[in-house]
Amino acid sequence: MGYQAHFRVWRGDGEGGDLRDFTVEVNEGEVVLDVIHRLQATQASDLAVRWNCKAGKCGSCSAEINGRPRLLCMTRMSVFSESETVTVTPMRTFPVIRDLVTDVSFNYTKAREIPSFKPPADLAPGEYRMQQVDVERSQEFRKCIECFLCQDTCHVVRDHEENKESFAGPRFLMRIAELEMHPLDDADRVREAQSEHGLGFCNITKCCTEVCPEHIKITDNALIPMKERVADRRYDPLVWLGNKIGRRKA
Repeated sequence: MGYQAHFRVWRGDGEGGDLRDFTVEVNEGEVVLDVIHRLQATQASDLAVRWNCKAGKCGSCSAEINGRPRLLCMTRMSVFSESETVTVTPMRTFPVIRDLVTDVSFNYTKAREIPSFKPPADLAPGEYRMQQVDVERSQEFRKCIECFLCQDTCHVVRDHEENKESFAGPRFLMRIAELEMHPLDDADRVREAQSEHGLGFCNITKCCTEVCPEHIKITDNALIPMKERVADRRYDPLVWLGNKIGRRKA
């Protein structure tokens, strides 16, 4: 049984815009992206929205629904009452290109700043060996679909544009943590995370974890362990002494 829903959709571009009201048909079992497509087909043919798989795996259709960062294709209309106004806006943290499409190039810039996996120099390809427990420890982080909802909701950059230059955001701090946990990675990820990628800006509010469509425990399993490593490096006297002895031997 269908019904007529009240939608408010942001229309505009980088120069400005506003919310427009629409009444659009909703059918049983549909998601917000279905309704946006029907809106395009019947009332707003020039409405811009980014999407690809419609299965929650490509991360393309990220937006904000009633103020919460979500995937349009994974937000069922059944979570809203028939009398509720559904407001759809672009991700607030990134510059608007047009309508619901934002410029997420910031994230690709940050991705390029992270040094790639650095294996031991004395191991040739094919000689890498690691325990299953080490594989499982970072396997969770590889579920990331790069929807950038965690980046969007992180108030460090959401509310402070000036922090973007020095803060990588939860998605890429998670990538650093993944590499740091790899037993064959030789790079000093702890120093990089703190001094170059702004780990200290994160105050572990867990907002990134709450919006992750893949249910990755970004804060508990990536960011907090990295912060603990930084604290050990800086303030644990035994770690400090061990580093001094190691440098002396080198």
